[in-house]
Amino acid sequence: MAGTRPTPADQAREAVVEAALAGLDLDTKARLLAGQDMWSLPALPEIGLKSLVMSDGPIGVRGVRWSADDPSVALPSPTALAATWDPALARRAGRLLAQEARRKGVHVLLAPTVNLHRSPLGGRHFEAYSEDPYLTGRIGSGYVTGVQEGGVGTTVKHFVANDAETDRFTVNNVLSERALRELYLAPFEAIVKNAHPWGIMTAYNSVNGTTMTEHRHLVDEILRGEWGFDGFNVSDWMAARSTVGSIEGGLDVAMPGPTTVYGPALAAAVRAGETDEAKVDEAVRNVLRLAARVGILAGAEPVVTDPPGFPETIDGESLAREIARRAFVLVRNEGALPVPDGHSVALIGAAARDARVLGGGSATVFPARIVSPLDGLTAALPKGTLTYAVGADPSQVLAAADKGFELRAVCRDAGGEVVGTRSAPSGHIQWMGNDLPDGVTHDRLDSVELTGTFTPRESGPHRFGIKGLGAFVLTIDGTEYFDGVQSTDVADPFVTFFGDPVERATVDLTAGRHYEVSLRHAVVLPADMPMKMISFTLAHQEPRRDADELIAEAVEAARAADTAIVVVATTEQVESEGFDRADLRLPGGQDELVRAVAAANPNTVVVVNSGSPVELPWRDEVAAVLLGWFPGQEGGAALADVLTGAHEPGGRLPTTWGSFEAAPVTGVTPTDGELPYTEGVFIGYRAWEKEGRTPSYPFGHGLGYTDWTYDEIDVTDTTITTDTTVTVRVTNSGTRTGRETVQIYVAPSDPTPDRPTRWLAGFANVEASPGESVETTIALTTRTFETWDPQTHTWTPIKGPYKIEASHSLTDTRLTTTHDF
Repeated sequence: MAGTRPTPADQAREAVVEAALAGLDLDTKARLLAGQDMWSLPALPEIGLKSLVMSDGPIGVRGVRWSADDPSVALPSPTALAATWDPALARRAGRLLAQEARRKGVHVLLAPTVNLHRSPLGGRHFEAYSEDPYLTGRIGSGYVTGVQEGGVGTTVKHFVANDAETDRFTVNNVLSERALRELYLAPFEAIVKNAHPWGIMTAYNSVNGTTMTEHRHLVDEILRGEWGFDGFNVSDWMAARSTVGSIEGGLDVAMPGPTTVYGPALAAAVRAGETDEAKVDEAVRNVLRLAARVGILAGAEPVVTDPPGFPETIDGESLAREIARRAFVLVRNEGALPVPDGHSVALIGAAARDARVLGGGSATVFPARIVSPLDGLTAALPKGTLTYAVGADPSQVLAAADKGFELRAVCRDAGGEVVGTRSAPSGHIQWMGNDLPDGVTHDRLDSVELTGTFTPRESGPHRFGIKGLGAFVLTIDGTEYFDGVQSTDVADPFVTFFGDPVERATVDLTAGRHYEVSLRHAVVLPADMPMKMISFTLAHQEPRRDADELIAEAVEAARAADTAIVVVATTEQVESEGFDRADLRLPGGQDELVRAVAAANPNTVVVVNSGSPVELPWRDEVAAVLLGWFPGQEGGAALADVLTGAHEPGGRLPTTWGSFEAAPVTGVTPTDGELPYTEGVFIGYRAWEKEGRTPSYPFGHGLGYTDWTYDEIDVTDTTITTDTTVTVRVTNSGTRTGRETVQIYVAPSDPTPDRPTRWLAGFANVEASPGESVETTIALTTRTFETWDPQTHTWTPIKGPYKIEASHSLTDTRLTTTHDF
């Protein structure tokens, strides 16, 4: 690290790394830089190097198997973690994930995602923290620190400007040097300098004409040179396109394998004189350094030894529940919450029963249990006081076979002989590389059959379908409904994973009866595939009832209860990796449901189950609105804690919520391959204020169950080139113990059009009992008062008077002082 003195342990590891590097020939070095399969690098026994294993995050550690048979703790979404505004809590989350990684034999977690919420339409919005680079950097630093304290590496991603999903493999994002520095690079810089991550993942997209896996200026000159990053740089999966371009651009590892632009192709390029072996050595050195840090290079002491030094055992369920309730953001409350003791409650919404606890795509993990809102409230409320109605079902397409299905995968060779079996709890097969059932090899495998029984929980017409490419035979209750081939014209190599199922049958079934089901797939692996992957899904949807009838039932339930709680949600077809959103509306008639329930019961509470902003056109018609994000496996229990008042909601908005029509930045679709960031440094609340637009709920907003009085603010007398501290005293003026997030914004007293009206400069969480006063001191770094000068290519302090605001939210300033820097 630049400015960081190596410790004796660091120096000892470097000596081992250099000795190991000296023992490798060119072909072996080139092979080490190419994945040996989907998730790992090859072992090199000749130097005492074990295989380095990576796994997707960021809310859990899936491991090398994409299966519910290998469960993982599922924490709330990154937007939820950021909503806590608590880097210490993010650090604890990281320590838990390190514990999970070690349990699963994983050395490197492919997380966190610290791209910004440039546009609310971003499909992967839920997987990133915030629209604000400072908040993102603080939460990300806590997360990285916690994971690496557990001896597990992180890869901060996706470097850089990977802020939307449309044409993500090919888009060229065109943005100014100033926007890059002040917004998109800023969280990466903060995390590199404050948390010293052991890895960075470079993105699919190009920046200003150069693909990120070949971007020497951003990777070698800024990330490594200017910031002093000394970890490994791994490509996003299938992002690397050029052997020479990648190694010259600073890419260390090309994933996945075994077919990549590295390996034999890299060794050949060196021998042909197209690149220098010294570049290969640099990449290998970075990989070996990572291996030494995580403890898989013989002779090198890992950064964290076990025992002693490994963190104490952390209860994953307890921490998941704590993060969820700390993340819930209460944006409106007209006295409806907490629900008074003895109130009867009507719980309404499909997502209240079948909770959506995480976002779709590579962030998927499989928890051992999921506590739905219905589960949580049933356990928390007195027996007989809770009723449930579906109200509206937002799901518009089929989903992986789940509830009521008992399935297994049967593998056969070309002669029909069974060569292996494996359970399939979710009806989804995702076998990557050599992750095959025991006894099965790719050479012998000719077909995979998902087979078992289905016991419907509702009578009526059930829809079945298939997600995947190739030849399939679908049979239900002895009748063959489909025998054919599914194909696609979509260029995305992950279409079998991110695409929608194709409906193939509608069958009338009776609740409680057992039916035989079978989906047989003929396995054909194209020779040009960079990895061997078998991926397909048996999809299903329960009978769809008349929408008006469902709403009528919900209205009757609401009218008969003291409090109505409606859970509304997005679906995997709305928020997921692989595509962006077209609008911010809730799907499936849920807005109509809320309005109908609110008309029947003035004491209506709406819980919003989405990872990112949605429009809330009825928000002023209901008594309370609680934003629940994707709350993780314990979300229902945490929700019950907050609704009943056992705990207060602790969250504050990490991103602005507003309508699509009012949102200042919505462009995510490239034109002729390019997406210009014409807004410059004005995204998020910076853009809302610049345009003079009023959002539904501003950045930093969130209510609790007590009140706070801001008493005093004091700023240390410093210059613009030294760090500043702001001390704020607040008093809990309410009737119960609570937590407040004190937010510090800085605003030039003489604003100019090229700078935001104000920006977040610091924050702190405080707790106090009723009547208690507490002080908190918040540091403001010199960067707070600097802008990037594209003429001199340096950070430049802007002198002058600044307003320092101590606030409850961006638009709720409680104390202001002016300081001349």
